Amino acid sequence: MADSQKGNDGAQTLRVSVKWQKKVFSEVEIDTSQTPYVFKCQLYDLTGVPPERQKIMVKGGLLKDDAEWATVGVKEGQRLMMMGTADEIVKAPEKGPVFVEDLPEEEQVVAVGHSAGLFNLGNTCYMNSTIQCLHSVPELKSALLEYSQSGRNNELDQTSHLLTVATKDLFSDLDKNVKPVAPMQFWMVLRKKFPQFGQLQNGSFMQQDAEECWTQLLYTLSQSLRSASTSENISAVKRLFGIELASRVYCQESGEESTEMESTFALKCHISHEVNHLHEGLKHGLKSELEKNSPTLGRSALYLKESRISGLPRYLTIQFVRFFWKRESNQKAKILRKVDYPLELDIFDLCSDELKKKLEAPRQILRDEEGKKLGLKPSEKNSGSKENDVKMLDAEVSSNGSGESSTGTSIEAASSEKEMHLTGVYDLVAVLTHKGRSADSGHYVAWVKQDDGKWIEYDDDNPIPQRGEDIVKLSGGGDWHMAYICMYKARVTPM
Repeated sequence: MADSQKGNDGAQTLRVSVKWQKKVFSEVEIDTSQTPYVFKCQLYDLTGVPPERQKIMVKGGLLKDDAEWATVGVKEGQRLMMMGTADEIVKAPEKGPVFVEDLPEEEQVVAVGHSAGLFNLGNTCYMNSTIQCLHSVPELKSALLEYSQSGRNNELDQTSHLLTVATKDLFSDLDKNVKPVAPMQFWMVLRKKFPQFGQLQNGSFMQQDAEECWTQLLYTLSQSLRSASTSENISAVKRLFGIELASRVYCQESGEESTEMESTFALKCHISHEVNHLHEGLKHGLKSELEKNSPTLGRSALYLKESRISGLPRYLTIQFVRFFWKRESNQKAKILRKVDYPLELDIFDLCSDELKKKLEAPRQILRDEEGKKLGLKPSEKNSGSKENDVKMLDAEVSSNGSGESSTGTSIEAASSEKEMHLTGVYDLVAVLTHKGRSADSGHYVAWVKQDDGKWIEYDDDNPIPQRGEDIVKLSGGGDWHMAYICMYKARVTPM
């Protein structure tokens, strides 16, 4: 048996075998920088025995969830004994009703109506909530399914490839399971790719920022999920989440003016004493001041930057800027102010004039469709001009201005279906909340809308059904959970 070894992030790794009932599991790795509870989560994956039912014999008695490995004294190659009964699936009678528990696991997921929760591996709620929100995007799942385990492109580094594969595998595990999943492999690769997520404090892993995890994961996937079949080689992530901004930068003192184009994966909702609603915060976020060198004045001067959205994504991500650095206490503090956000968001007024023109015809179709549901007839003017509008749109809508498929099929397959166009109207599909006073502590939770319109609160390994009207109450103003990231899905029209 090989000697115990140190992992890349300094963790001591031991390999042991575990005997349970008549089975022996060999080469089970213990990462001694993590608690025995994490080891029990690994054994749950292997045996189906939940951590709370596991009795593992070690020197001096039973292995406790929060014990120190150094004092437990487990050695490389040691055989451990485990007792405990696995979650039973009740056998159905030959005739009679079929219960959810009797179905195969994948059918149970469909019957239950939501996918599995994720075990907290020690302050990993920031990671779990990020995963649950992104896992709810069917087009991202499809893009991951098409990603080859072996064929990474030459420009992609090995850890980015491994993180993409780990994301693909974890998404698959969530879809197949009703019981909670332990995201061990994903967490290990995430820490390898981004060492800041492996920071320790008093021997335990520190709480990290969910927005940072979200941004880093999307950036990695944007590098790896590139389609070789498209000539532009635009990544699936950019097409799903990429927001294009056109900015006017001008200096009042010198009269200088320039334009800038940039891409981002999220809009910022800035919070001040004037901001009571998401829309106001977004307007503030699209304006900023910056100091830079003025060629005309030959010195540093103040410039104003005003941005407009020039290209919209299928999924619009918004981050509430709630955390700031408090110099006097030398730590991240949180703005607790209540900022309301809607279930339906229209950002037409935040778009550039050019994009507004492209959105006009799809918006009219959307209004007519919604009017029909209410028993209203479209006006003659609208129905007469609609055909010309459609022809004009087909000719001029840019790749970023046209929507993706509204179904869960892959982006590449969308072109074979009816072309869909964005309207600037979005529906809330996921909220990531934070509870607590500091980014370095507290608790993160994901609230995700299901295909049937119901909402599930994913509190680590515990999925809890919620009412839609309660989701917009996570707007802050106290110590309860408050929205930190909102994800909206575009309402599209067929053209």
